[in-house]
Amino acid sequence: MKSTLLVYLHGFRSSPRSSKAVMTGDAVKAIGNAGLTNHVYEWYCPQLPASPQESMAMVSAHIEQSSASRLVVVGSSLGGFYTNYLAEKYHCKGVVLNPAVFAARELEPHVGMMTAYDSEEPFDFKQEYIGELQDLQITKISDPERYFLIAAKGDELLDWKEMVRFYEGAQQLVLEGSDHGIADYLDHLPKVLTFITSE
Repeated sequence: MKSTLLVYLHGFRSSPRSSKAVMTGDAVKAIGNAGLTNHVYEWYCPQLPASPQESMAMVSAHIEQSSASRLVVVGSSLGGFYTNYLAEKYHCKGVVLNPAVFAARELEPHVGMMTAYDSEEPFDFKQEYIGELQDLQITKISDPERYFLIAAKGDELLDWKEMVRFYEGAQQLVLEGSDHGIADYLDHLPKVLTFITSE
């Protein structure tokens, strides 16, 4: 029996309750429940701490204690930035959804007290976290074939052209319109699943 650990990493100020995380998790669990393949999918979608260093230490520890034979990481926005780091560290597949490819630059203006989107829970995004992001920065992906990018031209927060350049040579789905949250994600989920499940 083959097994895959599927890690989903949410974006800045988001949570495992985000719509894309829930949709992806439901779809992956449905594959497993269908029993049509001799493959088991282990789903891991944690609430990430504010500290990038803590986040990656926590996720790396989970990955390393898993007995799964295969790893795929999916990340949205800041989670996409983390996906680059993990996909390079573990030489695995990465799906990136409107990723913040240069997260330190993007999040520098957001240092200070913030609230989570879905709970209004306050948290302190500290100046030192910008340095932690710089330490995690991947400047160039080593094997573009291991990556699948979904980039929306309508992203109101991040530059889709920068994403397309960064993941040159990777499988890419560039959406006309849409938005940072990829409101039409359900339409594109089958392509994500195909990429996740193909060896």
